[in-house]
Amino acid sequence: MDAVVAAPRALLGRTIVGPASVRIRDGRIVEVTTGEAPPGAEVLSDGLLTPGLVDVQVNGAVGVDFAEVDAAGMRAVAQALPSTGVTRFLPTLITAPVDVVLRQARAVLAASAALPDGVGARPLGVHLEGPFLSPKRAGVHDPSFMVEPGPDQISALLDDDLIRRALRMVTMAPEQPGGFEAVRRLVEAGVLVAVGHSDATGEQTRAAADAGARMVTHLFNAQRPLGHREPGVPGVALVDERFTLGLIADLAHVGPDVCRLVFNAAGARVALVTDAVAAAGMPPGRYHLGGADVLLTEDGVPRSPEGTIAGSALTLDRAVRNIVSVGVPVADALASATIVPAEVIGESGLGRLAPGAVADLVWWDDDLRPRKVWVDGQVVFDAEVPVAPVAAGYATAGR
Repeated sequence: MDAVVAAPRALLGRTIVGPASVRIRDGRIVEVTTGEAPPGAEVLSDGLLTPGLVDVQVNGAVGVDFAEVDAAGMRAVAQALPSTGVTRFLPTLITAPVDVVLRQARAVLAASAALPDGVGARPLGVHLEGPFLSPKRAGVHDPSFMVEPGPDQISALLDDDLIRRALRMVTMAPEQPGGFEAVRRLVEAGVLVAVGHSDATGEQTRAAADAGARMVTHLFNAQRPLGHREPGVPGVALVDERFTLGLIADLAHVGPDVCRLVFNAAGARVALVTDAVAAAGMPPGRYHLGGADVLLTEDGVPRSPEGTIAGSALTLDRAVRNIVSVGVPVADALASATIVPAEVIGESGLGRLAPGAVADLVWWDDDLRPRKVWVDGQVVFDAEVPVAPVAAGYATAGR
């Protein structure tokens, strides 16, 4: 039987219109109409209806580090993320020896496969942020584990059938020896390649796009900076329309004025990401990122014991609110958390309210806080329904 959700306003494509209704059948959207709600619709009294948010860079949340994940931990994350509007996410693993990364990736995939239907947000595969990075732009990644992306190293990923099928994204420094050929091989295998943790010059960044790279991981962070003569990674990324720009909009990784600058320059190509770590949705304390300690203090920014920013405790709904707060229109901010990240990873059925798309929906209140969330047409979060603890030792994501 069809279900219909009607709202006074809805995000269709990159525009807010309304009123509008979405008809759902077997977990898919079969019709979207504007105007008066049809008989039998669930009529949302106010607020805004959008597609579910898609986060393509998540290292962990609610006390769970994906480098150490098991089935219970994955379930905890999947249950917690809808309270932040996220319905699909890409588990991310940071730099480790290649054999360790492969073992961690298999654990992520096994934990993902163990998720029952209807429990919450759904993982999309795996994103490897390393180990093919530049020690010059290491951030909190361990430089001793970084390796050049030679043929044998890339073959170790692509010759493993399970990993090859699930590998959606690789962040790498293309200027490293063998980098451009590695970009080509990964792209030919259907993997999204992102430039990140990179000391690439502007010329090398453009060459990476020529080889098939299509994203920049956390723009401005851990990369050769923008200069007025040497544009570095961000300078080329802002003007080369082949790149989608990942942006951590916690206003600590990138300041408010620069976030607004990015949207002014390339707003249609921005994908908001959290780069969230296990500390996301948790109180101040000590957590893990890639198995290493990070400390979340009262300022809300996770840091290594040496004081380097280590991912974020950001949630994607808060990233949207932050971007709106710097003057970006609501529709543009929401598009950057829905259709843009979905398109860059090749998921045309996500991130949009359109016939044929997956029925992932978010009902927002007038303050842009999620009130109800659907995944595959099933309600997985309702702000008016008390939420029980998701698992022993884990907490629900903070709002």
